[in-house]
This record gives sequence, structure tokens and C-alpha cells, in this order.
Amino acid sequence: NHLGHFALTNLLLPKLSDRVVTVSSLLHSIGYISLRDLNWQSRPYSAWLAYGQSKLANLLFTSELQRRLDTVGSSLRALAAHPGWSHTNLQGHSGRKLGDAMVLAADHIVSTDADFGARQTLYAVSQDLPGNTFVGPQFGLYGRTRPVRRSWLANRATTASELWDLSEQLTGAKFPL
Repeated sequence: NHLGHFALTNLLLPKLSDRVVTVSSLLHSIGYISLRDLNWQSRPYSAWLAYGQSKLANLLFTSELQRRLDTVGSSLRALAAHPGWSHTNLQGHSGRKLGDAMVLAADHIVSTDADFGARQTLYAVSQDLPGNTFVGPQFGLYGRTRPVRRSWLANRATTASELWDLSEQLTGAKFPL
């Protein structure tokens, strides 16, 4: 969820003229970046925490990309969006019957349709927003699309810069920034 976006953005960057939009999640707030163990080899794996880590990485990537674009005087903007909780075919396939049943039950109660979730990304793509803006539903899962807050970890410039350097090392992608 992070390294692929990082490498793809590097390849596309010379062709882009306006903005890069990365899809994150509200679950970035449960994430923690362990730069020494991005692949969960030294700690017990948790699918939810790994997902949160990847979505936190997406936001750190967005902010560091914008910082680097600003440094070189580029007009390109890096933005991020989150869909809220959208009903898709991604939920309920962990292989754990009870966990899947609980997720699917919650999904039917609190989720919005996929069109609503897509609206957040369309807003980030189409509105005149400053770089490093994070958009999503006003009330987390529901509401008007607007700029929303990130967790405090998603605002750590040092972590964003260190993650960038590690991502370049792991992917071999060298941004011209």
C-alpha cells in the first residue's frame, strides 16, 4: 500500500502537471511506522495495524512529496483523500469466520456506498486545494467532503523524510526532487 504507490509516482512524476492524489484511510490513526521493521518480520503481525501503518505511510509520503515539490519550486501538488467506510468487496475475507462476520455486520450498518467513497477522491482531483491537503467526509464516515485532520504521527516531518529515504532504498526509485 505504500512502496508501490511510491515507485509508481516516481515513474509518473515527469508526466504530471497538476497534482498527485494518494488514497489513505481514517485507519492511518491506528498506524505506527517502524522504519526498522516495515514488513513486520520482528513483531507479531496484525492485519489491522499493518493496514493502518500503510495508510499512515501514504500520508507521510504525501507531505514529504509536497515539501520536496515546494523546495524545487514545482507547481505540482500532492494531496490525499480517504473514503470514509465504503462498502466494497474488500471486507470480510480474512479467513477468520467470527472476525469476518463482525466486520460484515458493521459494514452493513455503518458503511456508505462505493460512489460516496469515490467522491472524496474526486474532490481531491477536481477542487482548487493547496498541496498537502487531506480530504474526506466531514464527520469521519459521513458528511460533506472537506479538508480533514490527520493524526499527530501523520504530521511528523522527520519520520516522513526518513520513510522517503528508506522507500527510495527499498524500491530503487530516485525521485528527481
